[in-house]
Amino acid sequence: MILGIDVGGTHTDAVLLDNFQVKKKTKVPTNQRHLVSSLIGVMDDILRDEDLSALERVVFSTTLSTNAIVQGKTDRVGMIVASGPGLAPEDLRISEDMRFVSGYVSNRGIEVAPIKKGEVEEAAAGLKASGIAHLGVVCKFSTRNPAHENQIGELVRSGFRHVSLGHRMSGNLNFRRRIATTYLNASVHDLYSRFVDEILEFAARAGIKAPLYILKADGGTFEIRRSAEQPVQTILSGPAASVMGILSLADCAGADAVAVDMGGTTTDIALLADGVPLLEPLGVTIEGHRTLIRGLKTRSLGLGGDSRVRVDDGRLVIGPRREGPAAAFGGPWPTPTDAMIVLGLTRIGDAAKAQTAVAEIAGKLNLPVAEAARAIFEKTCRDIASAVDAMVEEVNNKPVYTIHELLEGKTLRPKRLFIVGGPAGAVASRLGELLGCEAVIPRDAEVANAYGAALARTTAEITLLAETERGSLTIAEEGLEVKIPAHFTRRDILRIGMERLRERARRLGAVEPDIETEIVEDQEFNMVRGFYATGKNIRLKAQVKPGLIAGFGKGGPRS
Repeated sequence: MILGIDVGGTHTDAVLLDNFQVKKKTKVPTNQRHLVSSLIGVMDDILRDEDLSALERVVFSTTLSTNAIVQGKTDRVGMIVASGPGLAPEDLRISEDMRFVSGYVSNRGIEVAPIKKGEVEEAAAGLKASGIAHLGVVCKFSTRNPAHENQIGELVRSGFRHVSLGHRMSGNLNFRRRIATTYLNASVHDLYSRFVDEILEFAARAGIKAPLYILKADGGTFEIRRSAEQPVQTILSGPAASVMGILSLADCAGADAVAVDMGGTTTDIALLADGVPLLEPLGVTIEGHRTLIRGLKTRSLGLGGDSRVRVDDGRLVIGPRREGPAAAFGGPWPTPTDAMIVLGLTRIGDAAKAQTAVAEIAGKLNLPVAEAARAIFEKTCRDIASAVDAMVEEVNNKPVYTIHELLEGKTLRPKRLFIVGGPAGAVASRLGELLGCEAVIPRDAEVANAYGAALARTTAEITLLAETERGSLTIAEEGLEVKIPAHFTRRDILRIGMERLRERARRLGAVEPDIETEIVEDQEFNMVRGFYATGKNIRLKAQVKPGLIAGFGKGGPRS
């Protein structure tokens, strides 16, 4: 059996799969002030009377880190940055708690200027004296040579609760994105670590011995204990679960499509090119922070079934805030869900309360109640359709990257709309009309996110750089630099890269049948001094492909 759990902004969903088929499913309101209580409640409910020894894996997706960042409820973070020449420190500043220190390495990873111990200790002491407990350390070109970051980390480690090192976040080069990624990682470290500790404590108390995983932004998973080291990898975990759920439950093969998950708080939108999800290859952006976290290309719209509806200056406004459940369920304000109930598009909640709530809007618009409900519903669908159209237009003005490849010259023309989430049944038809797409609601759509999380495979990536002239091989994500001989070749780096990738994937929780690897970057060029080649620069980046776990085919187990 496999258990998948998705903690959304409005509901926490769980699905228990037996031989890839739904054995049980449940949905409870999310306690925003104590997410773990929602998780524990839903696990208690769905695992009651079950043989826990038959549980093979438990996979979570959560909005914990995302919500903390979006709502500004993160910890204060100090940053020590060695920026080297060429960039003005003020151009790199993302908070008042950044301190810039000396020392840098070249783009080939060669130390040009050492760090100054006294300077680092003075910067750390100042940050600590101001009450900061979380620190990020980033040095330029640290993925080519992590020595400076490691040295600074050792010098300051005892003074802070946790230190995030930039080169551990990603093997990709981009100094500004690395600073932002490290900053965010440190800012949610304590919050996320408490979440992991409580999950582990509950699992131990309940007697769950199955491996526990968390869904990442790229639609892959990693072992939950390891995830505490890099909580920033779990941002946008929820929207990734939507995409993986739709891929699990619907036949998406071969067509350009729109994937929509309409919840109570937000609507998450993703696009499929020839049936494959699009990827943000350089990194996702959250709250204006451009990161190095590889993730599925998604957009979250602050419009859901429980969004507050109001009238401002005679105009209908829906969202972006959810201020409680729909009026039909005892909430304080009218919502799109109330409008859908009035229109007879869904038969949930207290219809009389929904009617009263929509009547308030009708009075302000000087419309009959039914026409006001129709206006709310129509605006809800049109706002979502506009967001989809804008996303398609944006994608069509850029290179199209899927989770597997770059599609040269691809223009996206979606013909199908896959929609899941609580209001899916009510809005699917109209939204499909507005988008010019066939609307499809997959089976078990109400727990699609939990389903997708349950079936996502563990992913990993690794970046290697060999400099034969320097005699060094750097493995960025591992923070390693090892000696290599002058005759080191591309074949050598390929062998080492594949071995290291498989080891890393296994450490993160992958099982052998799911380790489907691919090379995503492969470069080799000669280093020339004067008129002579003095060595080779060989760069390799490899990954375990995101996808569904081995044994699962469209709609169920492979025969």
